[in-house]
Amino acid sequence: MDPERGWGGGERQVAGLVTYLAGCGHANHLLCYPGGPLAREMAAVVAKLHPLKMRNDIDFRAVPAVRRLLRQENYDIVHLHTKRAHALSAWLGSAPATQKRLVTRRMDYPIRRGWVDRYLYNRCVDGVVAISQPIADLLAEGGVAREKIRMIPSGVDPAPYANIPPPTGDRKPFVVGTAAILEQRKGIKFLLEAAAELKRRGRRLRYRIAGDGWEKNNLLDQARKLGVEGDVEFMGFVTDMPSFTASIDIFVLPSLFEGLGVAALEAMAAARPVVASAVGGLKQLVVDGETGLLVPRGDSGSLARALEKLVQDADLIRSLGERGRARLREHFTMDGMARANEAFYYDLLEAGERG
Repeated sequence: MDPERGWGGGERQVAGLVTYLAGCGHANHLLCYPGGPLAREMAAVVAKLHPLKMRNDIDFRAVPAVRRLLRQENYDIVHLHTKRAHALSAWLGSAPATQKRLVTRRMDYPIRRGWVDRYLYNRCVDGVVAISQPIADLLAEGGVAREKIRMIPSGVDPAPYANIPPPTGDRKPFVVGTAAILEQRKGIKFLLEAAAELKRRGRRLRYRIAGDGWEKNNLLDQARKLGVEGDVEFMGFVTDMPSFTASIDIFVLPSLFEGLGVAALEAMAAARPVVASAVGGLKQLVVDGETGLLVPRGDSGSLARALEKLVQDADLIRSLGERGRARLREHFTMDGMARANEAFYYDLLEAGERG
């Protein structure tokens, strides 16, 4: 169940999971925003597509229709993939004994230790998927029962990136890229500040920023004020991530908060070293000094120094990228993510039978 309209990392995970489950012979019904990218992508994959609109977490107009659907279809598994869908779960009524409900938590914001969150996580669902260990720990610290939590990292399909060669260092100037929704929590302003600092030091690089969002105009103004507007390309929403990652040498994700970082996974699949904030799941994803570099959150000076270290050493760029690609193939594939979710479904159903 995914009522969000966007097509970000979470939506790509839902698409990969549903595609895998359909390939295994499972019948999938998908509740999602009508006419959105996820609905278009999955229309030919799912057994049935149900339109669902929710404007915010307290938009309860969809509740009666969803409750009727759950009664009519008698699903074995109801998987909630967004914060809004999880908020909706409080109003769906008790599940039949043969049905299990679970939610995936993708954000690394601490949860409140109040009765509302305890009720949502401990009473309204039977299981909680955390996409990184830091999220699993935050859930437990917030009062979610440890035995209900299953850590299942997000993944990407490495196949579209398999033929992208590691960066050679021949491209001058080096190209630094990021792909993210343009919101404050993604920390793109710190990348622009780092670009300005490097320019002052005589390190003039190129920067490609893929994505769109509310912060775009503010970031454009900031780039002009910092004097780096000629070095930065705002590309808007990019659908062809393999081509984007092939066009850069280094990937940066300077997030203030990050559940795991699917865009960073895609960069790793293309053998691009990742420079990321040491926050959330990025600390689990990036092995500092082995597959990329971690820097303190909100520290543009440290980010500039990390980029300078890389552009001074093409061999380091290549070796970090190659080890990142190997790490992704071992731990963060889409197939592995989907298999682990399927296994969790069976574990929940078998526990119900034993209970």
